Amino acid sequence: MSMFLQAPSTEERQQLLQEIGPLPLKGMAWPKWIKLLACGVLVFIAVQIVQTASGPSAQNISPVVAGSIIVCFMGLVVLARYMLVSETCINETGIQQSWISKREVAWEDIQFAKFIPLVASKRLVCFTGRGRPVIFQAGTRELQIAFARIALVYRRKK
Repeated sequence: MSMFLQAPSTEERQQLLQEIGPLPLKGMAWPKWIKLLACGVLVFIAVQIVQTASGPSAQNISPVVAGSIIVCFMGLVVLARYMLVSETCINETGIQQSWISKREVAWEDIQFAKFIPLVASKRLVCFTGRGRPVIFQAGTRELQIAFARIALVYRRKK
């Protein structure tokens, strides 16, 4: 037996938007403790790099390896910066999140949504009819509650 995905009706979607509260609902994409942990890890890695570079063992490190480590560290700095400033917004047109590239999905495009309450981040995975699913993070309690409500409305229907 095949399963057909049926998106909620316009009335169900309007009721959902009213339940979520006054729109737009904006909040940070990552919890504060995750941001602090990411910054702490970056500081720890930076201290290790400086200690190694200024110590006697620095002469034994290949320039290619040293360059690779610096490039990887800079990549981590860029990711941490986006974690610090990333914001999720739920509005009348859909869900958006600022990230390295902007993530967005319109309400009409969502066929199924699943709320995943991980320890580090609460996520909403939105499945559309085309391509890969779009994943949004919720760093505030209001966004987490909204994500759970969205997942209930956009559950699989036969």
